[in-house]
Amino acid sequence: MKNKIYPCLWFDGQAKEAAEFYCSAFGNSAVTSENPLVVVFNLNGQRFMGLNGGPMFKPNASVSFFVVCKTPDELDHLWDKLSVNGQVMMPLGKYPWSEKYGWIQDRFGINWQLLYRSDDDADQQISPCLMLTKPNAGRAGEALNFYTNIFSDSSILSISRYEAGENDVEGNIKHSLFTLSDQLFRAMESSMDHGFSFNEAISFVVDCESQEEIDYFWEKLTEGGSEGQCGWLKDKFGVSWQIVPAILAELMSDPEKSPRVIEAFMKMKKFDIEKLREA
Repeated sequence: MKNKIYPCLWFDGQAKEAAEFYCSAFGNSAVTSENPLVVVFNLNGQRFMGLNGGPMFKPNASVSFFVVCKTPDELDHLWDKLSVNGQVMMPLGKYPWSEKYGWIQDRFGINWQLLYRSDDDADQQISPCLMLTKPNAGRAGEALNFYTNIFSDSSILSISRYEAGENDVEGNIKHSLFTLSDQLFRAMESSMDHGFSFNEAISFVVDCESQEEIDYFWEKLTEGGSEGQCGWLKDKFGVSWQIVPAILAELMSDPEKSPRVIEAFMKMKKFDIEKLREA
């Protein structure tokens, strides 16, 4: 499965260790490329990037990864692996939405929601889940429309809302499922004061085949947000994105050319493919 959009996890020198840890937990998984800065790996068909970015950013529960397991044994295996030296956010047990569910924060700070559902027929086992907290609580519906209007092959599949008497604002989104470029995502919101929000520790990389694509996503996603360096931006909800040319990996694989490519893009905000080729 080729992922147009894939998560980037920020580590303080532990990207390879984390990638190998996750690959040992999930089936059909492997590290596909690595260098001192970046490790790319696949977990059961879902592409991830690990970035050795330093100590500046720490992951939190504003972005978690939903894992749908088709058997209780599969869920137990993942829970046992991911919980080593981790922190239980919601105990493994029976909940109204699943016979077996649990939320764990692993030893690297990445959050996983594990759910047993025997009748799930989706090809994508792992899906990112965005949790909009203060001051974005109440804006999940706006976010769903914003993202699905930007990416092609996107749609809102389901929305469940808090009802009167539940532990949040009536009408706020309890859980939603949507697609961006044919990839599953989830979103929820919470008006409680969690003390965290989106940051650069988990971003989403968008592979672009042309300068026109880069220009399009940059313009759309920075609307109400802010530009960063080296292809990074924050959208109006605070979610971080990396808008990168698909050819970048090829350019970086050339040992003679890569230092000049790095020097060129370090001066850029939005990537310029022609200038990278000419470097």
